[in-house]
Amino acid sequence: ILAKGVKEPEHRYLKAENKSINLSGIRHAGKDYWQLVAVAGVLTLARFSEAFLVLKAQATGLQIAFVPMVMVVMSLTYAFSAYPAGKLSDRLDRYSVLIIGIIFLVAADVFLGLADNLWMLAIGVALWGLHMGFTQGLLAAMVTDTAPEELRGTAYGAYNVVCGVSMLIASVLAGLIWDRFGSSVMFFTGAAFTVISLLGLLLFIRKY
Repeated sequence: ILAKGVKEPEHRYLKAENKSINLSGIRHAGKDYWQLVAVAGVLTLARFSEAFLVLKAQATGLQIAFVPMVMVVMSLTYAFSAYPAGKLSDRLDRYSVLIIGIIFLVAADVFLGLADNLWMLAIGVALWGLHMGFTQGLLAAMVTDTAPEELRGTAYGAYNVVCGVSMLIASVLAGLIWDRFGSSVMFFTGAAFTVISLLGLLLFIRKY
């Protein structure tokens, strides 16, 4: 598609300035950007690896041959909700749609924590996919909104580092909590972190 269907318009390029990479510059990205990164980091602590959805399916009694369907349901829900979420953010605003997505994650964690049958499991997995569709693209777009134009590349890098470290910590903690206290406590802990991120969003992030 790119090779045959996309025609690159002609541009006049200015000579690029030689600039050394200065990581200390990210400190000047501004309060709005760092508050967003903090909220995203806490939210990622709640959004541990999707592998735990598969483990929950096995624990709920889903036959091993059908366990991959968990990821199929989650991925389909994610894929089909991302476009409507983006369109809704154009009509409303990114802030409101992000709140909806975070509420989906709280609901997903509650359903998965309480799930003792396949119907509750399916609802929880679908809500998890909805959360992904309503938050992942919007968080990245909000990095652009909050970071200074000249620091956007560095801002995206710092944002992804924070979220990556948070995901690693979240998955390790989730595994420890599951082993010691069970899957229900793990998902309820995820719900608690999600509520904290929602409060941070409501208190510190201005409406876009």
